[in-house]
Amino acid sequence: MTIEIKVPVFPESVTDGTLVSWKKKEGDSVQRDEVIAEIETDKVVFEVPAIEDGVLSKITVNVDELVVSGQVIGEMEAGSQAESSKIPEPSVLEAGDEQVISQAGVVQQASGDGIVHSTVKPTLGPAAEKAVVENKLDPGALKGTGKDGRILKEDVIAHVNKTSSSSPTSNNPQAGQAKPSKVNSPAKNTNVNKQSVIESPVSTSNNMREEKRVPMTRLRARIAERLLESQQTAAILTTFNEINMQAIIELRAKYRDKFEKAHQVKLGFMSFFVKATVEALKRFPDVNACIDGNDILYHGYQDLGIAVGSPRGLVVPVLRDADQMDFADIERGIVDFGARAQTGSLTLEEMTGGTFSITNGGVFGSLLSTPIINPPQSAILGLHKIEKRAVVENDQVVVRPMMYVALSYDHRLIDGRGAVQFLVAIKDQIEDPARLLLGV
Repeated sequence: MTIEIKVPVFPESVTDGTLVSWKKKEGDSVQRDEVIAEIETDKVVFEVPAIEDGVLSKITVNVDELVVSGQVIGEMEAGSQAESSKIPEPSVLEAGDEQVISQAGVVQQASGDGIVHSTVKPTLGPAAEKAVVENKLDPGALKGTGKDGRILKEDVIAHVNKTSSSSPTSNNPQAGQAKPSKVNSPAKNTNVNKQSVIESPVSTSNNMREEKRVPMTRLRARIAERLLESQQTAAILTTFNEINMQAIIELRAKYRDKFEKAHQVKLGFMSFFVKATVEALKRFPDVNACIDGNDILYHGYQDLGIAVGSPRGLVVPVLRDADQMDFADIERGIVDFGARAQTGSLTLEEMTGGTFSITNGGVFGSLLSTPIINPPQSAILGLHKIEKRAVVENDQVVVRPMMYVALSYDHRLIDGRGAVQFLVAIKDQIEDPARLLLGV
């Protein structure tokens, strides 16, 4: 029975997506719920699972093509078994020498004696096959780095670049420069109709100067759009302070092992800052509010966005009702977000909403920065690297682990006084952790 493979139904806020990968090739066996393809939107990556056991029989949409909700992108035969791994027995041909490609993907070379000698044809993905044809390459000369030796588009690009750089014309200035080959880039720019290309390196004299043009992913383009929107629509101002982390470091060192044993999760610094932020948001409701047209929308809850890095860019999943969470709940939530950001399995619902955000550039070594507000929110807290510095305590110069913190805020809604006091409230709680328990 033939089953159509369709794009998942997108939420109303998502209009289309880009097919970024096929996890299977035509003729491969698939199992129920196994991921067949991945579709990237401007917010999340949707997985396309198999709804039955069977064989992927037809791919109708290639990688990098634009797709819409419910669109058919391929077909599968339910209950069948893949035939691609079967190599046919040698047969006899009446004709002279000729080459025949069987349906099983095997090259059969007929010799003069009439015996057909079978050799396995290299397996190419749809994108790689297109690149091979465009560059007039012999698939047998390519080395595949994919699963089971499958030839990927990246392998074709590497082969073209290697051939260009090692050709006689590239190394001989008298022979002129070698004309670069063009290979389709891994992603299609959805805002441009012409095909994007990656140029092979061109040798000039004894120096190699390589350039590569790669279109933005949907997620990266969306990030760029929202950051630009934030700077163009809000009156952003940033205020700074510094926090002595000594008390938190000592408290964490004292109870770290007991905490992990009791809750099966490590005790980090972020849970302290989330707790301190929740308390500060309760005291300064303007920071937790947003502008909606000519109105101010005040939120009676604290949903905190936690910025985490992913292979496709920065994402901000939301800790819902952070005011109701204890330290262990917060740490589990952050660890879960970080792990699923790496695999692209965060859901659209988990990355929408949020009344305030926290970003920690310190994990990458940032000493100081001015974070950009995540619209429609009105403020964002930036954490930074902990660094030992000389400070004055009781008229004595001492060395303490210090952290710069920054609050970027929309000055249309939040006054400078409120922003400064908000940051001081966080500083006071972190430097005296007992305040986190007493709410003072």
